[in-house]
Amino acid sequence: MPDDGTVDVVDARILLALAEHPRATTLAVADRVGVSRNTVHSRLGRLEKDALDSFERRISPAALGHPLAAFITAQVTQRLLDEVAAALADVPEVLQVQGISGPVDLMIQVVARDADDLYRIAGRILAIPGVERTNTALVMRELVDYRITPLLRQTAKTSPPEPPR
Repeated sequence: MPDDGTVDVVDARILLALAEHPRATTLAVADRVGVSRNTVHSRLGRLEKDALDSFERRISPAALGHPLAAFITAQVTQRLLDEVAAALADVPEVLQVQGISGPVDLMIQVVARDADDLYRIAGRILAIPGVERTNTALVMRELVDYRITPLLRQTAKTSPPEPPR
């Protein structure tokens, strides 16, 4: 792995092997990628430190009784942004919050049991001190699920080979 924390061609191939076979052993990944077990082991250690966010499995919110998805945009008092973010982190139905540019400050991804539950969640978000205004948009259908494999494949094909160590 390069010193700047980016993923090189070997890292991308290791990550692809794990994406395709998440329970593969280090030895199986090494065989699949064509490098030594020690190389896979050391690179995974560096990747866990520098590049991997979480190994949390993706569980469908619908399986947990929350089939309704929505995005709530929010305008916030800038000096209270950290407090707003902390309060949003305390709302279980909030899956992700991103600070964005443009006329609104936050993009909040939420899930709900039904429309009444979404109304409650949106009200809870609007009641957070520092949240000035919200707008809710329902997800009607998911057209492309979160994915990283195509980008890994591109990186595995286009990255220059790493010099031998």
